[in-house]
Amino acid sequence: MMKSLGAVALLGVSALVLAGCTADGESAEIRVWLVGTETPQEARDYLIETFADEYPGSTILIEEQTRDGLVDTLAAGLSSADGPDIVEFGAALAPAFTSSGALLDLTDDYDALGGDDLLPGQVVAGTHDGAFFAPPLFAKARAVFADPALVGAAPATLDEFVTTAKTLTAANPGTSGLYFAGRDWQSALPFIWAHGGEVAVDQGGVWDAQLSSDPSVAGLLQVQDLMINASLAPRDGDNAEPWVAYCEKRAIQFSAPARALELASACESATPQPSPFVYALPGREGGTAPVLADGSNIGISAASEHPGLARSALKIMLSDEFQMLYGESGLVPAKTSLAPALGDSPAAVAFAAVAGSARLTPASPRWAEVEASGVLEELMGQIAIGGDIAALAAAADLQIEAVLNG
Repeated sequence: MMKSLGAVALLGVSALVLAGCTADGESAEIRVWLVGTETPQEARDYLIETFADEYPGSTILIEEQTRDGLVDTLAAGLSSADGPDIVEFGAALAPAFTSSGALLDLTDDYDALGGDDLLPGQVVAGTHDGAFFAPPLFAKARAVFADPALVGAAPATLDEFVTTAKTLTAANPGTSGLYFAGRDWQSALPFIWAHGGEVAVDQGGVWDAQLSSDPSVAGLLQVQDLMINASLAPRDGDNAEPWVAYCEKRAIQFSAPARALELASACESATPQPSPFVYALPGREGGTAPVLADGSNIGISAASEHPGLARSALKIMLSDEFQMLYGESGLVPAKTSLAPALGDSPAAVAFAAVAGSARLTPASPRWAEVEASGVLEELMGQIAIGGDIAALAAAADLQIEAVLNG
């Protein structure tokens, strides 16, 4: 990963050399790279047909990329004169590309693309040094899934959530009131943020890691309480497929992105579980806790030979009509006003609520290197076995700062 991100850093020079080689002609083929299969076929067809109708003689070519080796694929494509015009990438990867010079500056297009209606967490990810490069494309909300036979209403506060999970475990021996694997740092972040803590903050160009601050430690203490007193999940495990424990009746509740609803509703076990009750993780004083954003942003290559047409295609992808198709497929649209497209079920309401308050990891081009280092998994694994949080967090802060400021 670190080698790949180094390649991204070199994109600025090549992109600037290639940008503006030719002006938009009367017609062109605009190549759009989408990642995986999450963009539904109905949305793809809408983009192709609408673009062809509005710009006769021009076409859209959608090329699907896999997640494996995506950073290298994007780095190569964006630095090539024959590369794509429009690219999708995970929101967490956005800072690596917005800071490299590889993407076209879309600051003047901000309002036309959705403006303040866009999901705020992913707008931050798509912005660098005051300039806007990559609007959100869609989000995948992370909510709490619960056995409806045992959890009939959402807890009102974060403290109540913790107490409820521990009570469920005590009343149901051998079952996790909340399945919380030991190395699952993604599910720990909401507790840090809800208490007012931060992972790392940019202080005038120098990153200050703050996991050892009092607010962050307060949040991690709740995480440790849940891991030890509410969860029977492996202390050295991740949270890759928590719905499996739910399906096997080893867990009453778990936290996961929206796609888990379908998986947990179709359990293939001898005694299938009911479709889970879904709710948003509550904040300390009610409302919704800020959870980790999970989704995609999208940008235009600075090397595109047809930036005008690429802008037009991007506006179609951010249009209400296109975005509604994401909502109808179960993904959160890029615009907060389109949340009703998800439907009016309790699950849809929960997904919309958490997407609107979701946050991202620190917006540093080096953040992916922090994840690759394993420092967060190691921190959480030690917390899960009862380690001293303040000391562990202080050590993690030093490691994170070494990477971000390296």
